[in-house]
Amino acid sequence: MSRHRHHPDDDDIDAFRQALREAGVRPLETNRADPGRRRHSDASAAARRAAASAASDEHATGRTSDGRVEPVSPSEPLDFALPDLPWRTRSQLKRGRIAWEVGLDLHGYTLEEARRELEAFLRDAAAEGRRCVLVVHGKAWGTTGDYPVIKSHVNAWLREWPAVLAFCSATESEGGTGAVYVLLRRRGRDG
Repeated sequence: MSRHRHHPDDDDIDAFRQALREAGVRPLETNRADPGRRRHSDASAAARRAAASAASDEHATGRTSDGRVEPVSPSEPLDFALPDLPWRTRSQLKRGRIAWEVGLDLHGYTLEEARRELEAFLRDAAAEGRRCVLVVHGKAWGTTGDYPVIKSHVNAWLREWPAVLAFCSATESEGGTGAVYVLLRRRGRDG
């Protein structure tokens, strides 16, 4: 397989655009994704920040025993694998060579909502026999400005989830250090 990419010329681009127009494809009006859930108002955003801060103070969040997690920086790549995972499999995951089948975007969730969504997502993916999934946690700093709260918690939660064999930050084209590929144990396989 050649490593050289074909770069289309102007004629190729014009022909492609013409084919799209003829097929009835229209340009997007906005470049923002619609996750299919209602948008939160500014008042609810303030309430979410207050709730996350209060929950953090009470150590009541997360799957970890005391709710505290090791903070990670926005640009820090996440990387975890069970010790018996084959090196080749881990290497393929890190290079994005294992295609992810379904994804979850945690942007806009409170910490507790993110935990519930992630747990439900992982349960469903495991039940459906999914091998690799993508979780977008983002890199946004927490309400206290100390560290990316969701990213740091996802790092801790995934390490504790029984069906997780490995996870690592995604390739730049699929979210970079704002997302992780998660390799799941399939029922009856992987030990």
